[in-house]
Amino acid sequence: MSAQFFPSRTMSIYMGRLFILRSAAVLAALVLVLQALDLLGESDKILAVPGNDNGDIWHYVSMRMPQIIQRFLPFSVLLGTLITMVTLNQNSEVVSMKASGLSAHQVLAPLILASIGVAAIAFAFNERIVTRATATLNRWQKVEYAAIPMDSRVQSDIWVRDGTNLINAGSVEGRGMDTRLADVTIYDRTDGELSAIIKAKTGRPLASGWQLDGASRFDVKRGVRDDLGQMTTAPGVRPDQFTLASVDPDGLSFLQLWSAIDDLEAAGRPTRSLKASLWHKISGPLSTVLMPLLAAVAAFGVARSGKLFVRAVIGMALGFAYFVADNFGLAMGDLGVYPPLLAAWGPFFLFLLIGEYVLVKTEE
Repeated sequence: MSAQFFPSRTMSIYMGRLFILRSAAVLAALVLVLQALDLLGESDKILAVPGNDNGDIWHYVSMRMPQIIQRFLPFSVLLGTLITMVTLNQNSEVVSMKASGLSAHQVLAPLILASIGVAAIAFAFNERIVTRATATLNRWQKVEYAAIPMDSRVQSDIWVRDGTNLINAGSVEGRGMDTRLADVTIYDRTDGELSAIIKAKTGRPLASGWQLDGASRFDVKRGVRDDLGQMTTAPGVRPDQFTLASVDPDGLSFLQLWSAIDDLEAAGRPTRSLKASLWHKISGPLSTVLMPLLAAVAAFGVARSGKLFVRAVIGMALGFAYFVADNFGLAMGDLGVYPPLLAAWGPFFLFLLIGEYVLVKTEE
C-alpha cells in the first residue's frame, strides 16, 4: 500500500523536507515579528510594576511565545505548503512527477504524511506547554503583572455568592474536600447594605461549612475590628463553586477540561461551549493536515500559463476561509447555536470536502 500511494522514498523525503523547512522558517519569522509587536504594548505595563525588571519581560516572553506558536502554526503550514508547491511547479518538478505516472494524491502524499506528524507534535505541545503557559499568564495579567505564585494549578481572585453575602478568595487550589482558599474576604451584607467585612488567611471545607483560620471581623457601622481566630461560616457554599467558578478551556489540557466538564455537569451547570472547546483541542492541531490539500491548487497547472500567481492566491484564500469558518463555528458553539461536535468538527470536514473537490477538478 505504501509503494502504491507514495512516490519513491527519495522523492518522499525530498518533498517532506522542503515542506517542513519552509513551514518552520515561516513560523519562526511570524513568531519573531508578532512577539516583538506584542512586547511593544506589554513591556511598559510589566516594568511599571515596582520590583519588575528585564527578567520579568523575558518571563512574559516565555509564556506568550507558546500562545503565538499555537495560534499561527496552521497559518505557517499553509504558507509553507504554498511556497513548496509554487517552487516545485516553477521548476517543472510537478510536471515530471505527473509524467512518471503519479496522481495528484500521490504527489501530495508526502506532505500530508508530514503534516500529520506536525499535527501530533502540535497537540502534544499544546497539552504540555501552551495550556500551562496560558493559565499562568492569565493569572499574571489578572493582577496586572504583580507578584503571584507562578503555578498554573492555582486559580486567583475567585468570587462566590453566599445568599446576599459575597466571598472573595485571593487564590484557590485543590478539588472537592481538598480545596484550599487563601486571602479570604467575606462581605457581609444586610438588607442590601454592607454591615461587616471578614478577612481570613486560609479556608478549607467542612461538612458544616468553611473553616477560616486567622480570621478578623470589621464592623462597618461601629468601625471596630475584632480578632476571631478560627471560625466556621458559609454552610451553603460548595467547594465546586470556587474550583469551577472560572473554567478557562485554553488553560486546561484535554483530560483536565474533560474532568472539569464532568464536574460542571454534576453541579447542573451548562457545558455546551466548553465541550466545543474540548473537541477543538483535537480538530485545531489536525487542521494542519488540511493545509496541503487546500494549497494544492498552486501545484498543478502549467507554470508558463501565467496563472501560477492566481492559483497561489486561490490556495491562500481557501486556507484563510477555513480559519474564518473555524472561528465562526467556535463562536456559534459558545453561543449554544451549534452543537459542540458540529462547532468543532464541521469546518474541518467541510473544507476537507472542498479541498478534495478542488484537487480533483484541478487535476482534470
